[in-house]
Amino acid sequence: MAGAETTVERLRQFLRDLSPGARSLLIGELERSVLRGDELAAADLVLQELRRIAREQREGAPRIENSARLLFRPLEPFLVDDRGDHSHPGRVARSSLDALWNWILRDLLPDDAGKLARDVSEAMASGDQARTERLARMFQDRVAAAIESNSKAAAEDGKIRRRILQQIGTSRAGEELAALKCALKGRDVLAALSSRLPLQIGNFANAQLDECKALIESTAARDGELFLYALLTVMNRMSAPWQLIRLGVRAAGSDTAARVAETNYGVAVNIVLAELERMVVELRDDLRSGQGIAVGALLKTIHDSARGLRTELELPVDSTWGRTLAAQRTQISDLLRVEIESIPGRVQRLLRQRPSKEIRSMSVLDSGEVAEVEALVEFVGICRYFAGELAINEVTQRVQSELRQYLDNGTRVLLESLRHAGESERTFRQSQVDAAVRFCAKVFGREYASLLGKAAEVAAAPESRALRA
Repeated sequence: MAGAETTVERLRQFLRDLSPGARSLLIGELERSVLRGDELAAADLVLQELRRIAREQREGAPRIENSARLLFRPLEPFLVDDRGDHSHPGRVARSSLDALWNWILRDLLPDDAGKLARDVSEAMASGDQARTERLARMFQDRVAAAIESNSKAAAEDGKIRRRILQQIGTSRAGEELAALKCALKGRDVLAALSSRLPLQIGNFANAQLDECKALIESTAARDGELFLYALLTVMNRMSAPWQLIRLGVRAAGSDTAARVAETNYGVAVNIVLAELERMVVELRDDLRSGQGIAVGALLKTIHDSARGLRTELELPVDSTWGRTLAAQRTQISDLLRVEIESIPGRVQRLLRQRPSKEIRSMSVLDSGEVAEVEALVEFVGICRYFAGELAINEVTQRVQSELRQYLDNGTRVLLESLRHAGESERTFRQSQVDAAVRFCAKVFGREYASLLGKAAEVAAAPESRALRA
């Protein structure tokens, strides 16, 4: 699909220009659509980009100058937001770009890189887009040629290789340098492949699978080093990236792991396993931070990936892939179990009945903590749909039952406390009831929460207080 790459870039810029409020509304609607199973074009791509924007705002995105950004532009499809010690084949950690840029200026092209970077920056400042593009491509070609020359020397001399790796200084310097070389050297070939792909690949099967396989192989025929990056380019357009393993099954003519591993497409399984690991780490960080974006949709993607690997490949439990998948499923289960078991306690800490002497005059519950716990209560409900595959059936049912029982009984006590509250404590009692209404909406549904809200209005009404007096 011609222009698809440009469309993706415009979409990313549009999302970054949205106000925080508009992004929150968009996230909510998209996540509900994903969890319902609606076929919504590019929903996964949009949610992934929104999560990235949120992480950058929360953690601070690494900043590089404009000339570096143009140099690394062909590398953008192969960047990953993981830390530097990730295990993604063919990927470069975004946090490594600064180290790579400094190495290029200081060690790779110490006489030319600085001038090339200044020329690119000046062309950008002048607004001459054609000249900027020409100079950027020239810069990319010089860097790619220099890396290739250095790589050949390093392959023949271990001392040179060790020196280069030490100069770069990242934990995966060798792999990242190879990825940078291939992305720059294969820039036009990979761009041609990208232009022939649809903006989003839905169900990766049948004719579409065969067409993409032919495109990957024609790309590799032009440069064998680009095979891995052609795979990643296709995966970037897939709404369900785990389906990349179907290329291995098609190439092997079998779903047996050993047969798939014998083909060139065996690396697709490694790619998908690494992507699953990345998503699990992202889920863990989002849950721990309490500021996760579309966590339910992320959990669904993790669930679908684990199930797809298990059902579409015959993975012996004692095989390397089988052990890796089993370890990841255990990690997911342990992570979710700890998080789910903590939720009833957090609800009770917010809604527990407090003596009047413990309540500061005109105080209220912390709104941020209420929103965080509300999201976790909703998360328990979402986990029910994926409990079987992720081995969290027992804990999910038990916690859901505890929440139902506590909220059913606790809200009556809260309403009575609000009805009998004095002036100094009324705002706090009201904030507890308001939080309970929000939690009940997630556990019992909106109709129940609406009735509870009306009961709260009656309890807080002056007539109710006058009657008590």
